[in-house]
Amino acid sequence: MAARTTAPEKRPGFFSQLKTLFTFTRDAYPWLPWLLVGILLVGIGLGVLVGFLIPPFAIWSIVLWGFTGLLLGVLGSLMTMTRMSTKAMYRKIDGMPGAAGHVMSTSLGRNWQASEMPVGVNPKTQEAVYRTIGRGGVVLVGEGSRARLARLINEERSKVQRVAQGVPITVLYLGHGPDDVPIGKLAPTIKSLPKKIDRGTMAAVIKRVDSVSQSLASLPIPKGIDPTRVRAPRPR
Repeated sequence: MAARTTAPEKRPGFFSQLKTLFTFTRDAYPWLPWLLVGILLVGIGLGVLVGFLIPPFAIWSIVLWGFTGLLLGVLGSLMTMTRMSTKAMYRKIDGMPGAAGHVMSTSLGRNWQASEMPVGVNPKTQEAVYRTIGRGGVVLVGEGSRARLARLINEERSKVQRVAQGVPITVLYLGHGPDDVPIGKLAPTIKSLPKKIDRGTMAAVIKRVDSVSQSLASLPIPKGIDPTRVRAPRPR
């Protein structure tokens, strides 16, 4: 009988994660390799130029500054690829049911509390309403047609107003219309809201709203997004 192993699961290494990140981003931006090579060459070129301009002139100085430029180019390439991988993720999940919940639960930081699950959903049309609570008050995000979202939005707004009077409620609609918020700008838009309540009030509002929130366990949740597949991997 084979002995059981208690060894922890081996996580992907740095270079493995970097390769995955590169492949994920390149699928969305085929010209990515040329951009990264260009950044590296610019970094090396700037380093060599500095070596020529700083006296006294010496070969070792040019080599040293060229190597420094290479390191800066590598750093710039990694930063660029990370930012572009985030944009690639947004492009991939744009228009998919559940995209708003995924972004709100992973990209708002510690000053906001949100769940990947909607607080209101239309099982027939898959319109959904997501909620987050933070220093800027309560934010409701509608995903789907505005006309069909009206009832869900009003129900959630009334629920919040009953238990958190005086707390500002902001309603946002995900989309590409004149007054809509694109998926890529959803998190920055929420985080840019002015602070209206302190942390104590925020905690109290979260507790009160959660206490009156109906259980969604029996409701069909919109499917179509798998965060483990579309989230841009980041090197550690």
